[in-house]
Amino acid sequence: MAKDGEGRQKDTSTRDREKGLRDHEELAARLRAIDGRGYKAYLDIKGAWEFDDFTLHVEHVQGDPYAAPSRVRITLPPDVAALPASAWRTRPRALGTAACLARAFAATARTASSRRGTGRSGTIRMDAPGQQVMLQTAVHVYDDGAVEARFQVGLPARGRRVLGREAVELLTADVPELVRGTLRGPAHEAPVLERHAATNEDAEHLRAALDEQVLVAFVADGALLPRRSGVDDRPLEGTVVPFASPESLRVSVEVPNAGTVTGMGIPRGVTLIVGGGFHGKSTLLRAVEAGVYNHRPGDGREQVVAVADAVKVRAEDGRSVAGVDISPFIDGLPLGVDTHRFGTPNASGSTSQAAGIVEALEAGAGVLLVDEDTSATNFMIRDRRMQALVPKEGEPITPFIDRIRALHEELDVSSVLVLGGSGDYLDVADTVVVMRDYVPDDVTGLARDVAAAHPTGRQSEEARALVRPAPRAPAPGCVDPRRRKKPVSVKVPDTRTLLFGDEEIDLASLEQLVSLEQIRAIGQALVRIAREIDGRATVPELLDRVEAAVEREGLDALDPRRPGDMAAFRRFELAAALNRLRTLRVD
Repeated sequence: MAKDGEGRQKDTSTRDREKGLRDHEELAARLRAIDGRGYKAYLDIKGAWEFDDFTLHVEHVQGDPYAAPSRVRITLPPDVAALPASAWRTRPRALGTAACLARAFAATARTASSRRGTGRSGTIRMDAPGQQVMLQTAVHVYDDGAVEARFQVGLPARGRRVLGREAVELLTADVPELVRGTLRGPAHEAPVLERHAATNEDAEHLRAALDEQVLVAFVADGALLPRRSGVDDRPLEGTVVPFASPESLRVSVEVPNAGTVTGMGIPRGVTLIVGGGFHGKSTLLRAVEAGVYNHRPGDGREQVVAVADAVKVRAEDGRSVAGVDISPFIDGLPLGVDTHRFGTPNASGSTSQAAGIVEALEAGAGVLLVDEDTSATNFMIRDRRMQALVPKEGEPITPFIDRIRALHEELDVSSVLVLGGSGDYLDVADTVVVMRDYVPDDVTGLARDVAAAHPTGRQSEEARALVRPAPRAPAPGCVDPRRRKKPVSVKVPDTRTLLFGDEEIDLASLEQLVSLEQIRAIGQALVRIAREIDGRATVPELLDRVEAAVEREGLDALDPRRPGDMAAFRRFELAAALNRLRTLRVD
């Protein structure tokens, strides 16, 4: 097809009118024609509108100016997007580029939006990625360089009367300016796009190298791990000690863009991160748990990666548990409570942590990440003195210390633990890293000497062999997204809560969930699971089906409305949300 000197298709509006498509001039005319009419007149603009260099799709029109803004989609063909081939030639590069474009659009929209009437009139908003880079629906870069963007606009009104002329400015001036200034390659300096694409591609190669090097995680030399706060995931400002690997644990990995990257490899097996308080133990573990995701340039953790099946587990007082076999850790409860199919609406610290581990294993976890600060003490350890005072016959808990070796040796599940108060774990560790002034040191040999010189006299309380618990099958009807007359009701009020049907699912303890967009997608995935439950399909099978659908169709497989506010999630967080649904029953 003929193109002009800037690579745009010629005579777009004429060609599309011949096909019966509507152009931006007709959009402006319609908006002027409905000026002053009731708000529902905006329904006239639903559909596709052709501009000279992109297509505007009005997907959903809000009911009134106070409702959630209207959903809009923009599509740019490859020659108009004009992204360099290096920005999309591999899937990781395309994801890095898409995140860059989404951040640019969202940031510019925040400053470009202006009040144009009542309620949310004039709003232009896109859900921008945070520090992580993952598949999301806000911006997608296709494998031919085409770009699609989804965002929200508040259609202008005074009260509930259409402000048509304001809408013309919004949709035919403000939006096109945003699109051309943020979603096209020429709007960005080439090194910026390359940095986002290359950083994401290198992270994928680092993660792929973990299996080859028999590692569960890699932390690059020079990485900046501390965050600003518990609610601000950006890198800490001011004086920060760059990470430096102990020589004995240093490995080298070749990546396509940065070349040779060196850093600390955390091997498979049982690894302890020890040290005094405030020396960086938990900061290191949090970086590892966040390493299941790639990170944006400038985050400080761009070259910190963990295997994709690493799962953080913790105690969670008060959560519900449905039919979980926690007997490998807790058995023989008073009053004959069955722990082979344990259920409770109000779990204790120890039973919740045991359930969390078993549920993670059921979903396929290969690495458990544990911090003693968020663990149940009696679940983690019973020392020699307590064993003498309370004999095993009166203690239903087989503590984690007595299962951690079998998890690795029998089930091939590694563990990384932060510890500051229990030296008994030195007896079961393969690797021990001490943090001093935020600097790691490999003290594995010293730890073994200490363990030999100071025997605890503790006896293992492992009563029987460890086997992987059988998967559970949810009962039909127990996952129900209906609320009142709505067949599907999924809402995400904050980063801690998913409102699903009539139920409120508390996700506050899922530390590897990082965004509202992930929670929204998980809510829609639960809707899909609700349709799949037949009493025979097991939890792993249901998770597999969701993953397969997303792999085939993208996140749009979860929601036919094609929203722009979803992001990819892992099967482990989806399983965790399902397991915290208080109506869950298993057959």
